[in-house]
Amino acid sequence: MKHLNQLSFLFLITLFGCQSNPNTISKELNNTHNQMNKTKYKTLDVNGISIAYREAGNVNNPTILLLHGYPSFSHQYRKVLNQLADEFHLIAPDYPGFGNSDFPTPDKYEYTFDNIASTMESFIKLKGMDSFAIMMQDYGAPIGFRIATANPEKITAIITQNGNAYEEGIGEAWQSIKAFWKDRNERTENALLPAFTLEGLKWQYTHGTRNPENVNPDTWQLDFLRMNRPNAHKVNLDLWYDYQNNLTLYPVWHKYLRDNQPPLLVVWGKNDEYFPESGAKAFKKDVKNIDYNIYNTGHFALEEDGDIIIEKIRVFLNRVFTK
Repeated sequence: MKHLNQLSFLFLITLFGCQSNPNTISKELNNTHNQMNKTKYKTLDVNGISIAYREAGNVNNPTILLLHGYPSFSHQYRKVLNQLADEFHLIAPDYPGFGNSDFPTPDKYEYTFDNIASTMESFIKLKGMDSFAIMMQDYGAPIGFRIATANPEKITAIITQNGNAYEEGIGEAWQSIKAFWKDRNERTENALLPAFTLEGLKWQYTHGTRNPENVNPDTWQLDFLRMNRPNAHKVNLDLWYDYQNNLTLYPVWHKYLRDNQPPLLVVWGKNDEYFPESGAKAFKKDVKNIDYNIYNTGHFALEEDGDIIIEKIRVFLNRVFTK
């Protein structure tokens, strides 16, 4: 009700009449408020590619761009969308080849982080997003930092949930991928294929959690369906191979952080074997204004500690936007 303006309130008073039951009016106001904040499932044509995205909240409120990780899609932010839409405007796109977005074949779309970031920049322009915070997780970090370095004036804050930007944040789970970087061949590719199985995807979500029963199994089941589409293994291998190019950009991203000092919220699952806590600590080298929070969970920290993290995001962004 606090988010409805006075004109809306007067309109509803008029609609229901001066003699209407106050409880009825309050109920209708709450229903209207809930409809305004409800997550919508939309698509946008971006250079001939249909980009699916979830949008929630009032467009007049501060905007948060939610950038997902591997092997997920905007579904991973369902709790954030549901809980923060009362105060913020949230947009969570699916990258090409992920989630409900188009999956162009590799001969028609280059699956690199440069190109996905370029597609997301076009998406941002088409949506008319001139000012926004970025929440990034896993793949969301290299995509988000490309967007931030190209548009520093647009970035109001950064939230990183196991979104790495430092070599010390590359964990033990990268050993087989590093061998793949060194020599891409059938043997090194085949060594990575178990990650695309149902058990491999389940491991992504449950490893490092306090209790695997805290994690919704729909997460890895949905990812498994998408991982079994034609070309899915090749596309994801291509992205893993291209990930080494993100490391060469780390100094550029560190300079962006030092020069711009964006307000930074770190919410990190410390038991992540891909991006351990050392990656979270490294941000302290370049950013002075850090809200630093470590959780006893895994790679997808929102699954097990979503309520705590989302409240932390709310407090952090309210502090940022009220300065």
